[in-house]
Parts: sequence; C-alpha cells; structure tokens
Amino acid sequence: MVYFEINSLGFNCGKIKEKCSKYPKFCMPCIKNKLKQLGFEIDSNLKVFEVDSHERRAKMKQELIWRKFLDVLNIKHVIVIDKESGLTLLNYPVSGEEINADLLSGFIQANITFSESHKGSYKNLKSVRSYNFYEFQYQNFNILLRDGEFIRLCLMLDNQASENMRNQVLHFIPEFEEIFQQELINFRTAGMFYFKNMIDYIIDSFEIKLIFPMTLTQSIAPNILDSINQNQIQNATFNIAKDLLASKSFFFINNLLNQVKKIVNLETNVILYEIYQLLENKIIIPTKLEAAVSNLEMLQETKEEKIAKYKPISSIIITDLDFEELKEKVEDMDESSAINVIMELVNKGKAAEKALAYQIGEKEYKKALFLAREFNLKSEIDRISNMLLELNKQVKQIELNFNIKAGENAEKSGDYINSIQRYQKALKILEGFLIYNISDSRIKKLKKKIIKLREAI
Repeated sequence: MVYFEINSLGFNCGKIKEKCSKYPKFCMPCIKNKLKQLGFEIDSNLKVFEVDSHERRAKMKQELIWRKFLDVLNIKHVIVIDKESGLTLLNYPVSGEEINADLLSGFIQANITFSESHKGSYKNLKSVRSYNFYEFQYQNFNILLRDGEFIRLCLMLDNQASENMRNQVLHFIPEFEEIFQQELINFRTAGMFYFKNMIDYIIDSFEIKLIFPMTLTQSIAPNILDSINQNQIQNATFNIAKDLLASKSFFFINNLLNQVKKIVNLETNVILYEIYQLLENKIIIPTKLEAAVSNLEMLQETKEEKIAKYKPISSIIITDLDFEELKEKVEDMDESSAINVIMELVNKGKAAEKALAYQIGEKEYKKALFLAREFNLKSEIDRISNMLLELNKQVKQIELNFNIKAGENAEKSGDYINSIQRYQKALKILEGFLIYNISDSRIKKLKKKIIKLREAI
C-alpha cells in the first residue's frame, strides 16, 4: 500500500454555516467522518482550523511563503551523515561558506554521546534534545539535527530553527530515505556512495531556489502575460526585474523585494507572495550561482573581445585611449594651440547638442575641459563646466518630462504601481535639480500624488 501524508490540505464542507444545524459545535466529528469516507486515516493529532474568508485564506498562503523565505535565508549548510559510521555523505553549502564537515561530524557525535549519557542534567550543556531533535552551538552556527533510520540530517543555521523548519525536517528524512534507500544501502554494504539527484531533491524540499540568482524567461504564453498585466504587483515586479537585468545578468529575490517595497506601501509578505507566483509560473527562473558566475565571466570575455576587435572609428567616441592621445599631444602643445583645440572640441560638442546627440556632445565637452585643466585656463574651465552643467540639466529635463508623462498615462489606465514608479524617478530627478531651483512646486505635487496612489492601492 502506498501511504501519503498531506499537509495544509484545504477542505470545503459544502455547507452554508447559517443553514447548518451542526455548526459550529459538531463540525469536528462531521469533518472527521467525511474524511474517513474519502479514505483518509484520522488520528488524534489532526488539527482543523476554520478559515472564514477568501482574504484570510490568501493571508495564510502569504504567511506560509514568508516563513519559507525566512527559513531558507537562515540555512547555511545542509549535511547528510551516515548514522551508523558518522561519516559525511553529502555537504551542500547553501551560503557558499566553506566548513570542515568531517570535523563537524566528530563534534556532533561527541555531543550526542555526552548528552545521552547525562540525561536530566542539561544546565552546563550546549546541546539540547527535544522531540528527537538535537540542537548544538558550533562556532557561530546553530545546528539542528535529527536522526532517521539510515541518516543523520544536520542543518547549520544562523539563528535557531523555526517550528516550520522542524516540520520540514520531520517530513524530509523519511521521504529522502525512501527515495535514496538503495544508495544508502550500497554505502553500508560496499562503501560506495553516489549522490546524483540528491542535491536537487534538497533544493526542492527546502525551497532553496528562493535565494538563487534569478533571471526572466525568454517567452511567456499570452494567457500568462494577460494575467500578469491584470495584477499590478506582478506587473510592477516583472518590469523592475527587467530593469535589474539591464545592468546585470541576474538578480536576487531579496533585491527585487526591496525595490518593489520602495514603490508600494504593502506588507513584505504580500509582495513576496506575488513574486513567488511568478516563480511558480516559471516567469522568474532560478539559476545556480555557479552558472550565474560562469555567465558573467563569459559576458565579460565577449565584451573584451568586442572592444579589441572594434576600435573607435571617430574622435567623437571618447575612451581611455582618447585621453592617452590627448596627454601625448599636450606635451607638444603651447597655450595658444591648446586654446585652438579646445575651440574645435567645443564646436563639435555644440553641433552634437543641436543634433540632440547629447552623449556625444558631453564627451566632446569633457575632452575640452580636460585640456583646459591641463593648461590651467580658468576662464575656459568655468565656461566649459557651465556648458556641461547646462547640457546635463537639459538631458535630465527630457528624462523628467518622459517619466511624468509616463506616470500620468499609467495613472489614467489604473496601473497605479507603474505610475508610482515613474513619479518616483521624476521626483529623484527634481530633487537633483535643487542646486538650480530650491522651490520647485512639482516636488510637493509629485509627493502628494505618490501618497494618494499608495492609499488607492
């Protein structure tokens, strides 16, 4: 017979409580009877909680995901030890921090032996045994330990284990031993141990993927995309994730969580729940740290190859090489020739600025400023510095107008989270303008809009 245990199982009895004569006094025996009819085995440990609304059920799910996330952040190492020999079978460093697992195994065995031989006198012990769990302090870690039939599971933690984590361990050990029974027997009989698929099983069981580097899927089914667009938090999360990937090849859920939190005034567990839905629907894709590091190195190599292959074809493109050439020319220049070159560079910058090629104009002005500083031409330094300030102000003004307009459009369409995000970007630009205009009324106006939209959410 295949036997299953099911946690967090929801049950709808099908009755309206106002019309049920058994509610609430006889609900428990009624539920037990119905579950028995469905083939469930009921024991004295059965706990039943009434969840009286959709909002309450949603809140319970949010709290469950939040507990999982906190538990994963707490785990530093997962170590599987052979219970009979005390040898380490598997050491999975969740945090990447190295530890001598064999030395730890010896420490654990010594503590267990000592605690079992001194039952009832724990005052001077650093180990505690309760409900078949052992807990130790080792270096800066808290250790949670539990024995199975074949293995001893050891979790190295930053802080003490939660009740949720203890329950995970309780269910993990028998499942692990059943799935990998043959491998564990082979180790006992022949000394051979293969842990293929074991790490993946540990990752899935303890939801360790929640702290992996993340990326986004390349393709989304139309119905999933519609669902994301209709959920403001998921839509904002998706867009912020894309922004994070613009500067890096991966992001972490913790960073994403903090970025979304800056926009919406919602509880962290509510935001995490929506992020988790994107993860479950494979919109957000976890990748192992080794793969992310390898990808970063590959991207860096590709970038260096491109730089080596494609040399600048115009003096408009400013690079370190441009500055080196300018430095070499400076040695052969006098003040008069330097002023001529500065005028030429400034004219190029002005032409680029008129053509709305602001980045190119900025580069030409910076080269001119470099020369002016080399020859200590104070009037030119002031003039070009002001030109750069004005150019920067002009660029920021364009960005400001774009973000305000995008925020207004999002607000009109009811996409309040995206609207807040745009208004926040505009506010940051305006606050940067304080060196030009201390009393810009738009700052106060945008702050009011953001507060109003947060209240609407």
